[in-house]
Order: sequence, then C-alpha cells, then structure tokens
Amino acid sequence: MNEDWEVLMAFLPSDWRTLADDTGALKGLRKDKSVENLLRTLLLHLGCGHSLRETVVRARKARLGDLSDVALLKRLRKSRDWLHALCVELFRDYGVGVADSDGFEVRAFDATTVKEPGKTGGLWRVHYSVRLPSLACDFFKLTPTRGPGTGESFSHFPIAPGDFIVADRGDSTANGIGHVVCAGGYVTVRVNTGSLAFHTARGESFDLLGAVTSLKRAGAVRSWPVTVVSGDGVVSGRVCALRKTREAVRMAHERLHRTASRKGTQLQPETLEFARYVIVFTTFPALMSASQVLEWYRIRWQVELVFKRFKSLAQLGHLPKYDDESAKAWLYGKLLVALLVEKLIRHAIAISPWGYDLEATSPPQCVA
Repeated sequence: MNEDWEVLMAFLPSDWRTLADDTGALKGLRKDKSVENLLRTLLLHLGCGHSLRETVVRARKARLGDLSDVALLKRLRKSRDWLHALCVELFRDYGVGVADSDGFEVRAFDATTVKEPGKTGGLWRVHYSVRLPSLACDFFKLTPTRGPGTGESFSHFPIAPGDFIVADRGDSTANGIGHVVCAGGYVTVRVNTGSLAFHTARGESFDLLGAVTSLKRAGAVRSWPVTVVSGDGVVSGRVCALRKTREAVRMAHERLHRTASRKGTQLQPETLEFARYVIVFTTFPALMSASQVLEWYRIRWQVELVFKRFKSLAQLGHLPKYDDESAKAWLYGKLLVALLVEKLIRHAIAISPWGYDLEATSPPQCVA
C-alpha cells in the first residue's frame, strides 16, 4: 500500500501540499498530523466509497488518523477549496483550459445517479452546476430517482438573469428551455431529435434533417433561425450544426448499432443520418457566431469526458445529503479521483515500461 501511495503522489500537482495550506484545509489540524495522511483518509471515503464511519475505522487501523465520523465530515467540508484547487490543476494537465476567471463564464448543467452500498442503500439523482472555465460548483441538489419531477430538467436549477447555460441531450426539452428563457437566462443544449421539435418564424415545421444534410464537408458549420413552442410561450433561437469527420461518424454509428443490438430495437435511417452532425439549439445572443456557440459546447464536452469517469465512480459509496458545503466537497473529491484515474490510464498507455514519470532526484550524469 505504501508503494502504491508513492506512485499515486507522483500524479498529483507538484504544489498539492502548498495548496492544502493556502486553501485552509489544514486549519485546526494538529501539528503532528500529516497532510499526506489527511489526503489518504479523504480518499478512503471519496475513492473507495466507504461511509464516514467505516472510513474512520479503516484510517485508525492503518494509523492514518484517529478521529470521529463527525470530525471527518467537518474536515471534508474544510477541504472543499483544496479539492477544487487540485481539480483545476489536474484539468489543466488534462488539456482543458480551466482557471479562475473574472470574465465570461457559462454554467454547465449535468446529473447522475448514485447507488449507496448495502441492502438499505438509497438510489439518488445528483443535479449539479459547474461554472466554466473556473470549474466552481455553484449548485448541488439531491432528488429521488423515481416519482414526478425527479428526472433531469432545467427546473431543478436556480436561474439568474444573464446566466449562460450549456447542457446535454438529457435537458433537451421545450418546457425546460422555456423555463430558462422566462427566468432571463440563455441556453445552449444538444438537440435530442426525438423530443425537441422546431418551427420557422411563420410557425411552420422546420425540416431539421434537410437543413443539416446541406453540410457536406467535415468541419462545416451553419446555423438557422428557429422557434421552440414551450408551455411558457414561443422561444426564438438558432439551430447550430457541425459536420463530423468520417472517423467520428464511424464511431457514432458503431455506438448506435451496439445500443440497438443490446435493446433489440431497429435503427431508423434518419437516426444514422443525424449521427453525422453535432447539433445544438441556442438562445445565446446573435453576436456569438455559430462556431463560438459550438466551441462552448465543445469545452463542456471536454469536461464531460472526465464527468463520465466521475459518474462511474459516483456509484461507489455514500454522499452527504443534508449539508450543501459537504456535498460540494464530495463532488470535487469524486472529480479529483476521476482525474487521477484518467491521468493514470494515459500514462500507463503512453509511457513504457513502468507507466509513470520518474521524479528527478539528481542531475543527469555521463555513464562513460
């Protein structure tokens, strides 16, 4: 276990210890306690999915620390900014340009389900909003997974006038879009062609398939003015589309065929045709070109690649349910584990033969 920990530390940001001190994660920690032991204890809870009570028992047995489950929850809450800072550094290493920013930001909405272990473990849906590029979580909500009003929807999120929101297909509904616009926000959402219908300014049906098939070259971008009819009224916006590369189309078709085979369904020709494009609906101001709108969606998708790993890790374990600050710390902790997993995989694949970087301990010497 100690050897594995030494390897894992090599994948952390070089200033991870300094960040712990700067963000106040060590505030109140006894002087004889190690920042390494603190992180290892937090990862027992966040990475292994143990409950707070089981985590403190394991930490005590491993001589990492002697604290109660209540004290661990308080320490998790104090570590929120530290975990966030570690995520920001690892996202930069991942190639995603995230940073603290006083300029233009968007809110990326998403949701995932969490199954807590054990016979009495509950199934929850986590709704969260992360600001890009600062990666700051500004909203966290838990709902059951069954019953009216528990599915993915913009209605779960507080919307402020001037908010710029980016979301994926799960939120691609007319009523959800109307909810955002009525609150004074702007939205860009990946189009679910099975649930979102468009009309022209005259109220006629808009031929989406006919429009996007006019894009013949990979990388070609175009937009069309459309309207969406919601329960709150008619929403005006644009459909922005981009033609995928041949390889991206091949991969999308393979995924569709696998899904259809697993579910025993028949793929429709128009489904395969729509898979050749990235299509979003946006109410972002017309000053933003279609390419700029798609670029913001691309940034969200880059973060989503890590969120996909987070969603698999989120199935491992318990989460704070009644404390918003602890819940946000839990989110950052899960993202940290997801980023470390992604970095480990990238290095193991790309670097031979041992799979991780050697820490320079002395200057190179001539062997002659």
